[in-house]
Amino acid sequence: MWTEIASALCLVLVIEGIIPFLYPQRWRNLVAQMALMTNRQIRLVGLASMLLGTVLLMLIR
Repeated sequence: MWTEIASALCLVLVIEGIIPFLYPQRWRNLVAQMALMTNRQIRLVGLASMLLGTVLLMLIR
């Protein structure tokens, strides 16, 4: 089980690194826009991301 979790975390790092690698200026603009968001907005985006990931994982398995 721990091997699967470690593999999943490694894949997350690879996937998250794709956008800054391919489009550094767009990524910089996105980060600047996120800095202007309120804590509540950031939390809602994080919650939506977690829920979407959970639903997709349930559908795949």
